[in-house]
Amino acid sequence: MEMVEEEVEEYSWREVLLPRLVPVVSDAAPELERETGERRRGRDILVAVDFGPNSKHAFDWVLVHFARMADTLHLVHAVSSVQNDLVYEKSQELMENLAIEAFKTSLVHTKARIVEGDAGKVICREAEQLKPAAVILGTRGRGLIQSVLQGSISEYCLHNCKAAPVIIVPGKEAGEQSVL
Repeated sequence: MEMVEEEVEEYSWREVLLPRLVPVVSDAAPELERETGERRRGRDILVAVDFGPNSKHAFDWVLVHFARMADTLHLVHAVSSVQNDLVYEKSQELMENLAIEAFKTSLVHTKARIVEGDAGKVICREAEQLKPAAVILGTRGRGLIQSVLQGSISEYCLHNCKAAPVIIVPGKEAGEQSVL
């Protein structure tokens, strides 16, 4: 039996500092016995985001249909290089806007990370580290045949993310009315 060495990819990322939206609570004793720090208050939900309308639709879907108060949304945006300051600034602006919307809409906390690499691999790697309740992403709006022939990020994540269930939110059709 031969040992096969697997190539290990370099993992580059930058944390996004989001505005503090929740007032700081003092370290007073809990009012009820069950409110100790040992009790977990919410779920971790990984949401893949980019600048496309289907990504925004998936994010909105999470807020309306999946997230509960006290959950934490972990926004992940894959880029070609985390060292590019222009890309980082635009991505940070996107993440800040989404974090504010998430708090106003569903009272959920948000953490954001910009990660370098192939989007499908990055999302699955983040899911492995985080162990979220779900990995949620939108589609690019390609047809069935085109996505099968060319492959897609959602298809890759569906087959390769073993740490959590993957939820793929279909994109809005051109004339479809928003029910969100």
